[in-house]
Amino acid sequence: MQKFSFNRRLVIVIVCVIVAFALMTVSVAVRNKKATPPLVQQFGNDIVGLADRVVALPANGLRGSVSAVSELLNTYQENQQLKKQVSELAQTKVRDQTLAKENKQLKKQIKLNDSLTDYSAISAAVITRTPSSWQNQVIINKGSSAGVVKNMPVMSGSGLVGRISEVNKTNSKVELITDNNDSANRFAVSITTKSGKTVNGVLSGYNADTGEITMNNLTTKAKISKGDKVVTSGLGGVTPKGLYVGKVAKASGDDYGLSTKLHITPATDLSELNIVTVAVTKQ
Repeated sequence: MQKFSFNRRLVIVIVCVIVAFALMTVSVAVRNKKATPPLVQQFGNDIVGLADRVVALPANGLRGSVSAVSELLNTYQENQQLKKQVSELAQTKVRDQTLAKENKQLKKQIKLNDSLTDYSAISAAVITRTPSSWQNQVIINKGSSAGVVKNMPVMSGSGLVGRISEVNKTNSKVELITDNNDSANRFAVSITTKSGKTVNGVLSGYNADTGEITMNNLTTKAKISKGDKVVTSGLGGVTPKGLYVGKVAKASGDDYGLSTKLHITPATDLSELNIVTVAVTKQ
């Protein structure tokens, strides 16, 4: 009985295998003969395609968005780097211009210091210059601790620019030759004409429109020519003699044709004072 049951199961397995091979053969034959797959296969293919499109659409969109954001971030970073480079180039250019200007001024100061054979020099930097007193005074970074004393002459470039009017421990106030205040301590100056005569006078004011210093109280009627040099006379014992002030630009006469006022072009551009030299009389 058991042997019969086993034989029956074996027959069933063999039949199933034969049927499976037969179905596979028929399926291949049908697929090869028809231009389109069977209905069941078509339905399965459509489902798979639809699922693929549903999944692929947001995935492609997300991929595109990520790519766009990445490109945008890269562009932003490149833009920031370019801006930084442009800013650094501009700063470098300004710094180079400033250094070149300071170098030029320092060279002038060195040349000036070497020319002050009767004086020792104290170099200083201008640290304050207020708009309200632009033509009247500046503050320098040297004071009594550096040997600065009131009434010492102050030079810049190649000429006189003022004198020390107030001294503190670490800084000093400089009264400029362009100070128009009536209380300003005027400089006594002189001119040696081409004929060899000496004309003494006093610096009396400043014309901001022309940038010229005026000189009056002339002591002689000698002919003064354009380009004659103006230097300190040393009269009064406050300012040393022989400090260069500037050149005569023109002379103004009175009703009798006499020269009563001279217009002097300063040796130094007083609108741009950065480095100055305080002249100390050698003992």
